[in-house]
Parts: sequence; structure tokens; C-alpha cells
Amino acid sequence: MTKMKRVCVFAGSSAGSQPEYLTAAEDLGRVLAAREIGLVYGGARVGLMGALADAVLAGSGQVTGVIPRAMVEKEVAHDGLTDLRVVTTMHERKALMVELADGFIALPGGWGTLDELFEILTWAQLGIHRKPCGVLNVLGYFDQLLAFLEHAMQQGFVRREYGALLATSDTPMTLLGAMELQQPLTVEKWIDIAST
Repeated sequence: MTKMKRVCVFAGSSAGSQPEYLTAAEDLGRVLAAREIGLVYGGARVGLMGALADAVLAGSGQVTGVIPRAMVEKEVAHDGLTDLRVVTTMHERKALMVELADGFIALPGGWGTLDELFEILTWAQLGIHRKPCGVLNVLGYFDQLLAFLEHAMQQGFVRREYGALLATSDTPMTLLGAMELQQPLTVEKWIDIAST
């Protein structure tokens, strides 16, 4: 069982079109604070990101934001965090978030959230980290993505075993519980003879 002291959450800088997305971000923040799990996130005060951070802080939890300087200059940085780390590039941002966290959750979001989710899953597949990953599937937001991942496995581009790298739930408590039970994979990456 994995005890997570800090969880990195990838989330939209928009609140989305449905109020349930904002509510889910706040619920996750309250659960993290209640369980004394620190939050690592992208450092913004807007959208789901800001709502999540505010909920953790309101519950007396610890929040570390990691944000590129260009976004600070656009005045989107959250100025009330426990710790705000300002970096130069998006690559530095992602690397530091991975270093600081013991697990990763994706809330609904756009290109950036999906980029972060897939990079962290790829790193897990390659054994670069052995930390649990999950998605909070609010209103079925990730249903079509999960269906595509199933399609990728059926078509032989993702090994079936790698499906276990991603926990899914529509409630924060259930998702965190599933992530704590995740076992790191020891599957070797396949390379066919023609590729060598």
C-alpha cells in the first residue's frame, strides 16, 4: 500500500461548462486536506486549479504551486499558497512537480492537463517513476478517453498490463483508495527485432 504525503493534481485553468467540475475540484481539495495529503499543482489562481488550491488551504492543508515565470507575469499565479515555486519553462515545471509528488491525479482539463497526464503515464510505463496515477472522472469527462485507451490496447499499441497504471473513479475518496492499492508494474517494454 502506497502512503502518499503529497499528490500532484493536473487540472484545467478554466472552470469548464458544468458546475459539477468546480464542485469536484473543491471536494478533492477538502479530501486531501482532511487526509493531510499535501497538494502539488500548477500554481494558478484560476479555474479548477484555483478552486482546488483554495479548498485545500481552507482545510488548513499544504499547497505547493509550480508555475513558469511567464504565467506569473500574466498575473495568474496564486498569491496565497504555502509555497510557490517559480520556474523558467514548462519542462522544468513538470519535472519539479514529479519530483515533489508521491502520486498524480488528473481532473477535467484541456491540452495541458492531457499532456501532463500522458507524460506521467509514459514515465510510469518506462519505469522513470513508480508512483500511482489516476483520473477523477467527473460527469464521465474521461469516458471517451478511457474508451480510446481500450482501443489502443486492442490494437496492440499499448500493452494490456499498462491499463493498470491508471486508476479511475468519480469520487475523490474512492480514487485515492484505488491509488494507494496500485502496485508498480515490472513489465519490460517490448521492442521487436525489426526495430533493433
